[in-house]
Amino acid sequence: MILLSKTERTIIEASIRDIPDFPKEGIVFKDITTLLNNPEAYGVLMNHLYQRYKEYNLDFVAGIDARGFIFGAALAQMLGCGFVPIRKKGKLPHTTISEKYALEYGIDEVEVHIDAFSAKENPKVLLIDDLIATGGTANAAASLVKQAGGECVEACFILGLTFLDGMSKLQEKTNVYSLIEVD
Repeated sequence: MILLSKTERTIIEASIRDIPDFPKEGIVFKDITTLLNNPEAYGVLMNHLYQRYKEYNLDFVAGIDARGFIFGAALAQMLGCGFVPIRKKGKLPHTTISEKYALEYGIDEVEVHIDAFSAKENPKVLLIDDLIATGGTANAAASLVKQAGGECVEACFILGLTFLDGMSKLQEKTNVYSLIEVD
């Protein structure tokens, strides 16, 4: 199992900007736009993901709306497999299946095309997003992969906020890999 080297971790961590009190007071937002516009850091990240997953024989990478698209589509192309977007409710044009999940103050919903993984028999799917916090969106997305006929072999996140316990909840459904964990 391939993990980040100390040098890779340093390069990636140094490229992620902390924004205090966003979106509300007391929260430190992890801004990945500075990672995306840093070609060295983005290259290190994508190369690491390619090295980790090239032997998984994946059929699809499923990216969670919206930042998961940035990493997922690029990784799918590098791996020579398909990319599937998991979108917020009402954004996909064909027949979908959806999964609701709880937010701090309400409920949200994600969906995927009903035939998203039908091009392959018993498709192996990697789920990817930039960050896992409470795990609501990721758990809903992992459920959608299964409902659509895919096997979620792992869920990958650039950042994992361990103090919010989302990773441990998701591990009940699939393996979880977070490149950088924040306590």
